Amino acid sequence: MSVPVRLVVWSDFLCPWCWVAATRLWRVVDAQEGRIELVWKSFLLRPQPDPSRTLEKFRAYTQTWARPAAEPDAPPFRVWEGDAGPPSHSVPPHLVAKAAALLGPAVERAVRARLFEAYFAQNHDVTHAETLVGIWDGLDLPRAAFARAGDEAILEAVVAEHNEAVALGLSGVPAVMLEGGDTAVPGALPYETYAAWVRRLLAA
Repeated sequence: MSVPVRLVVWSDFLCPWCWVAATRLWRVVDAQEGRIELVWKSFLLRPQPDPSRTLEKFRAYTQTWARPAAEPDAPPFRVWEGDAGPPSHSVPPHLVAKAAALLGPAVERAVRARLFEAYFAQNHDVTHAETLVGIWDGLDLPRAAFARAGDEAILEAVVAEHNEAVALGLSGVPAVMLEGGDTAVPGALPYETYAAWVRRLLAA
C-alpha cells in the first residue's frame, strides 16, 4: 500500500519539546494506521562540544524541563539527578538513529523513542558511547549494524539535513513540513492540531 502523506520532521535528541512532539506525531501515525509516514531529519542544537558547560550548569538547565513536562499529554521527564553528563553535543545520537533507520522504520522509531526516554526520563547521557551501545543492545539489534553509525556518509547526511533546515529559515526545532513543501511549521503543536492537519491532507 502506498503512503499518501509523508511529513518531514526536523528534530534534535537534546530538545525537550522534540520529545513532546515525537510522542504526539507517533500517536497520529498510529491513529491513521499506515496512511502517513514520518521522515525524520537531523537538526543540531549543539553542533560541537562546549568544554565550558559544566555538570552544575547542565543540572540547572534541566529545571526548565518542567515546562514541557507540565503538558497534559507529556512523555516522562526527570530533572537531572545523576553524575553523568553533561551531553557533549547533538551529533552522536543522530548518527545512531540514522544507523537504525537502515534497519527499517519500526527499528528507527524504537531507537528514537529509547534515545529520548533514556535522556529525558532516565538521566542517561545519550552522547556517551556506552549509553548508545546499551540502548542498541537493549533492543536486541545486530551489533554490526550499530557500526554503521561511524560511516562518513551518515555523518554527511546528518550535517546536510541540518544545513537544509537552516536554508529553510529554521532556527530551532521541532519543525514539521509536508514532504515536497517549502514551509516548515515550527514548535511542538498540540496533538489535535497535528491530527486535524493530517486529516485535511488525507482528505485532499
